[in-house]
Amino acid sequence: QVQLVESGGGLVQPGGSLRLSCAASGFSFSSFAMSWYRQAPGKERELVALITSRDDITDYAAAVKDRFTISRDNAANTVYLQMNSLNPEDTAVYICNAGVYSNGRYYPSTQPYWGQGTQVTVSA
Repeated sequence: QVQLVESGGGLVQPGGSLRLSCAASGFSFSSFAMSWYRQAPGKERELVALITSRDDITDYAAAVKDRFTISRDNAANTVYLQMNSLNPEDTAVYICNAGVYSNGRYYPSTQPYWGQGTQVTVSA
């Protein structure tokens, strides 16, 4: 049974940091590229960061570049998102996905390769 379970969200003040985790099970984690998306109220889901299966390529949305870092531990079947210098515009539900990276593009897998998400709220 495929499962992706996010954790680490919460309330943080502007300028603060959070580290999100996504624990995967039920599939060959090391064979998949992994990503973090986010969805804010009233907005479309957007790709925030991705990492290839071999951990050799990472990419970030312009809004988070130089503040967020994606990493993975294939032995632990877990992908992480370190978020620094958070601002209120980063408030959203953060969701991990297992997908495919090909020819410079990330292709998200459909359910059940989506997690349920973890809420991140940046507020004073």
